[in-house]
Amino acid sequence: HLKILLDPMFGVSKTSLQTVLITARCDVDIINDRHDTLFGGRLPSPSLETLQRLRSTVMESGYDLGIGTDGDADRLGIIDSNGEFIHPNSILVLLYYYLLKYKGLKGCAVRNLTTTHLLDKIADKFGEKCYEVPVGFKHICSKMEEEDAIIGGESSGGLSIKGHIKGKDGIFAASLLVEMISVTGKSLTDLLNELYVEFGYCYMAENAYIFDQDTKDRLEKLLYQDKKLPEFQYEIEKVSYIDGVKVYFINGGWISARFSGTEPLLRIFAEMETELLSKEVCDDMTKFLGL
Repeated sequence: HLKILLDPMFGVSKTSLQTVLITARCDVDIINDRHDTLFGGRLPSPSLETLQRLRSTVMESGYDLGIGTDGDADRLGIIDSNGEFIHPNSILVLLYYYLLKYKGLKGCAVRNLTTTHLLDKIADKFGEKCYEVPVGFKHICSKMEEEDAIIGGESSGGLSIKGHIKGKDGIFAASLLVEMISVTGKSLTDLLNELYVEFGYCYMAENAYIFDQDTKDRLEKLLYQDKKLPEFQYEIEKVSYIDGVKVYFINGGWISARFSGTEPLLRIFAEMETELLSKEVCDDMTKFLGL
């Protein structure tokens, strides 16, 4: 009996996800449901910026949940009943926590190197392990199969569950999220607070910078050949060059810088225990790289 607003973002999720939710006795309304090759003139990627209509309608009409899926429905964006955008990192950790604690499943998790380390803390609490792989969902699926993991995902909104297809599926993920809310009887906000009390808070800052070829050559030499880094104010545990460069701090935080494989962008991600610290670490890297 949840009241749900679905935004397929002019893509393909309407029929299947609407059918699943109605069959589960949810009240479902839909916006942006026509097929449009231009996706309404916006990027068909579920984010805080692209889901503003979903967000405002959820708040104005009192929906329990807003669900957005990208054009091909392999990624997910969620708006809670308070109008808050739930980051894909939070969706991933919530579902892993649900599978372990509430469904009693056992198994490890897989994430790429720009996805939250909160997943690692949850795995450790339940005697499991979280494996880190390079960016690219093929790496997640391969590691899931190798280690018999029960969940794998990335910070851009894609995830996979053991026993389902070896790939991203936003329809399945959305259905499992609705199941979690129904079974626990708790809102997403309450479940997230439960997580933060037990495992601590993590905040991820994300930045992307356009570059020309000269800038790329300079940055590749600086980071990958000379292997130079800023003088961070936190003690470094280790540095990885498995995919770009990633610096792990003793305090559990981290920062990574890597070139996108699909766009002319350098992406910088940082995760620390507060928003301020994450942005400070990102600023240190950005200034060092001269961006």
